[in-house]
Amino acid sequence: MASSNLTKVVLLACGSFNPITNMHLRMFELARDHLEDTGQFTVVKGIISPVGDAYKKQGLIEASHRLEMARLATEDSQWITVDSWECDQSEWMETSLTPVLVKNRSSDKKYEPLSFSLLSYLLFSSPRLMLLCGADVLESFGIPNLWKSEDIMEIVGRYGVVCVTRSGTDPLKFIQQCDVLWQFRNNIHIVHEWVTNDISATHVRRELRRCRSVRYLLPDDVIAYIQQHKLYSSESEERNLNEVLAPLQKSTGPSTS
Repeated sequence: MASSNLTKVVLLACGSFNPITNMHLRMFELARDHLEDTGQFTVVKGIISPVGDAYKKQGLIEASHRLEMARLATEDSQWITVDSWECDQSEWMETSLTPVLVKNRSSDKKYEPLSFSLLSYLLFSSPRLMLLCGADVLESFGIPNLWKSEDIMEIVGRYGVVCVTRSGTDPLKFIQQCDVLWQFRNNIHIVHEWVTNDISATHVRRELRRCRSVRYLLPDDVIAYIQQHKLYSSESEERNLNEVLAPLQKSTGPSTS
């Protein structure tokens, strides 16, 4: 099939990236291979958008550090970049809004996530944005009050999702059990990771707190940055300990206590 007939795709991954791991980067490669193997798509760019501090997740270190680690991790990539827009917001932003805002924002002076070629694609070629996530994120759509139904419909129905499997998850079963996901099942691309890799940021932070090696779990430059700034300790893991996640705050309203 001629490349001119292929749908151009930009993959957008949103999340804590606390810290970014080799598996986060591997997901982009797996997703690109899967989409291009269908003969329908060509992936032109990958974008990492770390969540802002206002998300209030326990153990979430400052956005400035997570952003810089993501930048270091993608420095050698020819197609994966980092976008700072979400981190820069004083309030938590729903994931459903992020693709629109990333598509229409001007490039950041420091990170310049929108290269000239990508900007040209976004403005003139109108590539399709897809949310890239792990199976755990897809299954989180079923957690009460964590996601709005209209947001799920926008993400899956309007943009589409590329979901990478992980050990112990069954995204196909979850899609079958969830009416909203079933409705838009043709917009969900399941990518099977046959070389199982269970690297998780939670596990990495635990090893760092215990002063154990995390080499080959994270890019070397990210490890050096963590060591330089003395990130991830017992104290940092207590951050936001008694806070309510921002999406749950929005769904329940302000506390009256």
